[in-house]
Amino acid sequence: MNANEQPAPPLIFDRSRPGRIACSLPACDDVPELPLEDCIPASLLRKAPAALPELYEVDVTRHYTALSRRNFGVDNGFYPLGSCTMKYNPKLHEDIARLPGLASLHPYQPKSTVQGALELLYTLQCDLAAITGMDAVSLQPAAGAHGEWTGLRMIRAYHESRGERRTQVLVPDSSHGTNPASAAAAGYTAVTLKSDARGLVDLDALRAAVGPDTAALMLTNPNTLGLFEEQIVEIADIVHQAGGLLYYDGANANAIMGIARPGDMGFDVVHLNLHKTMSTPHGGGGPGSGPVGVKRLLEPFLPAPLIARLPDDSFDYDHDRPLSIGRVKPFHGNFGILVRAYAYIRSYGAEGLRRVSECAVLNANYMRSRLSPAFHMPYSGICKHEFVLSGSRQKAYGVRTFDMAKRLLDFGFHPPTVYFPLIVEESMMIEPTETESKETLDRFIDTMLQIAWEAEHAPEKVLEAPTSTVVSRLDETLAARKPILNCSCDY
Repeated sequence: MNANEQPAPPLIFDRSRPGRIACSLPACDDVPELPLEDCIPASLLRKAPAALPELYEVDVTRHYTALSRRNFGVDNGFYPLGSCTMKYNPKLHEDIARLPGLASLHPYQPKSTVQGALELLYTLQCDLAAITGMDAVSLQPAAGAHGEWTGLRMIRAYHESRGERRTQVLVPDSSHGTNPASAAAAGYTAVTLKSDARGLVDLDALRAAVGPDTAALMLTNPNTLGLFEEQIVEIADIVHQAGGLLYYDGANANAIMGIARPGDMGFDVVHLNLHKTMSTPHGGGGPGSGPVGVKRLLEPFLPAPLIARLPDDSFDYDHDRPLSIGRVKPFHGNFGILVRAYAYIRSYGAEGLRRVSECAVLNANYMRSRLSPAFHMPYSGICKHEFVLSGSRQKAYGVRTFDMAKRLLDFGFHPPTVYFPLIVEESMMIEPTETESKETLDRFIDTMLQIAWEAEHAPEKVLEAPTSTVVSRLDETLAARKPILNCSCDY
């Protein structure tokens, strides 16, 4: 530091002590050391050393290990987050994705050196097309919402190729929030469709909404309420007769995989959330993968390149796609996620995938049946892989769904999705997935029943929750806007 420079600000890290280091670097070799000014422009050099913590390695290790124990995930607890399919992912598939021949590839390697990887991608394209009932699949999109945007761009390109300038995308009021957002991002106006009393698409409202401006209807089946759209064929006919296309949001594919196919229902384009359905741990913004499948009429518009099998059974990149909407992601998507999905499909096979969905649906209906005496169920009948209950009964005692979600933390459970879908008062959306045991489901159910009892007879317990966690109840708006971050951690 020069004499005229100001000293570094005092360290604010609680456990830092001057002179402590957590690494031991080898001595420099014989390569001459150049002055920093010769490597970095003077304007970019620091005027004072960075105020970094000084700690021993053991302190750093204990700090981050302690923080990791406070984190919650499917490997250490039940995660019934409705619409997100937070299920346990087999570690076998993690091992496969880490095989050197897959994990160490470089995207710029000559194609002759990556034939195995290209074959894997080609096979996965074919598998996903067969599972969804589509004719062709692109693996490029990096997430579900990215897949939605890609699908809508193809829909736009299709209509424009026919000389049509359609401006509207129909979106049910129970849809995922990404649907209207993706429609807007693709340049469309989102038009909301009201659900009927059963929580399904209102056919009369649909007939009134479709017209020459309708580009598409975005729908998932089962829908976000966990209900199967029984009139899906008629819905598809109404949209198609108006000249629109049908888009399938694949977030709920865990309910129908191996049982029903969107392509057979009349959908023209579909995305899948591989990170939800096919063996990739997710949350916190990533990682993800949202492949898009299309019927034949949209195939020319798929992102390029696709992976193609040549007559000599080798594999190459198919760039000769003049109507393609272009590349939507560098290279071929999130390759490691695609490897896990390939391993997932190979592990289960056709019958195994069907069994996955059957068990997910069975678990959801078991939980719904046992919870129905204590909570209001806004929709009757059999659900699919998830269901929505209402905390309206408990609200009468001054206890909101938000309070019950906080109380679940005291019992070691991650809360379900709350206040979504918006059309259900005090909603709580629960998705048990297929990977949980009956004992885990019963423990969660018994806890929910206890909380319902507390809401009526001892509401203060619920209103004060959580009381057993590291941090008690926060003002969540203030915490998001003015977070207090430091490296304090009790070991």
